[in-house]
Amino acid sequence: MGSAFKLRRRFVKGALVLATAVGIAACEPIAFGGGPSINTTAPVPVALLVPKTSEAAGDATLAQSLENAARLAIADLQGVQIDMRVYDTAGDVQTAQNAARQAVEDGAKIILGPVRSAPTNAVGLAMAGTGINVLSFSNNPSIAGGNVFVLGATFQNTADRLVEFATRNGKNSYVTVHAENVAGEAGRDAIINAVNANGAVNSGAVSYQFSQQGAIQAVNEVRDLVEDTAADALFLTADASGALPFLAELMPEAGITAEKVQYMGLTRWDATPQTLALKGVQEGWFALPDPALTSQFNSRYTDAFGGKPHAISGLAYDGVAAIGALVAEGRSNALTTDALTQGAGFQGVNGIFRLRADGTNERGLAVATVRDKQVVILDPAPRSFAGTGF
Repeated sequence: MGSAFKLRRRFVKGALVLATAVGIAACEPIAFGGGPSINTTAPVPVALLVPKTSEAAGDATLAQSLENAARLAIADLQGVQIDMRVYDTAGDVQTAQNAARQAVEDGAKIILGPVRSAPTNAVGLAMAGTGINVLSFSNNPSIAGGNVFVLGATFQNTADRLVEFATRNGKNSYVTVHAENVAGEAGRDAIINAVNANGAVNSGAVSYQFSQQGAIQAVNEVRDLVEDTAADALFLTADASGALPFLAELMPEAGITAEKVQYMGLTRWDATPQTLALKGVQEGWFALPDPALTSQFNSRYTDAFGGKPHAISGLAYDGVAAIGALVAEGRSNALTTDALTQGAGFQGVNGIFRLRADGTNERGLAVATVRDKQVVILDPAPRSFAGTGF
């Protein structure tokens, strides 16, 4: 690896990395309490916006995988008919906006997609006066709100789950380590919010320049902060494509061992076998969707389409599943904001999820550790929501 990590769009096991949010203006809050009226006895028009002809590497494959997953979900619906039409965004803001407008002219009552922040933001603004809700495959909370909902797993959801589990297991003082970029700072803020919400102590944060040298230089500062504050939890925001390999190897060598502090990760540590072999992740904690349900979806997808699903294709299934569950109730207001944000939530291919009034989501996640380079579940993902939280 060179002196600077490669900043690129990267998909990590069901979540679009927040680095894609650079330079994107968030949607302004929009007064949007309703939605369209539908005839639940007829096929419900749904638009799927995907980057079929995008020039970005892998987008054509991603688009097809999202479409496949959506069609798999439609086939699983019982007593509900979905008329899904697919529109190409080309990964472009203006093209996505035009596609959304065309979809509404064609009769669409709800939009699934787009994938990334900028096209989603544009589509949300274009749809603001139409009564049409947008279920985006992004995980960027800055574009959520009004008529835009993000289906991707958010940093806040992951941080909330891990900190709740950690505090329940006696961890009360947290040090955060993050890169000096959009994703790192968003992760830091999510951790701080989660720690505060659970009545624990934020003992400080160490930032590093998003480069190999920057990560290396931060190690001693992290060690000193952990020792000075007697922190018992160390939360890393980095993923396997960034600083995680350096931090998870160098920090234990510097004396920040698992015996002294509980390592925790905001990203998926099971992304690669190489990540599972790192010293710092052994006995560390991270969150992931229900492994049994994820495996079941992967197998069904492979049986149906002859290949592995894209890491975030399950989000398309989830969107259709939510629409189908609401339409099955036979109400004409099934696709309104009030219906979409029902507290009971929905069953997705990776577990339970629900949409929040602020446009973000909650997903039922399991807490896992790495033991002898293998993933071990410590706390299973919940199978239902209770009250206003897990």
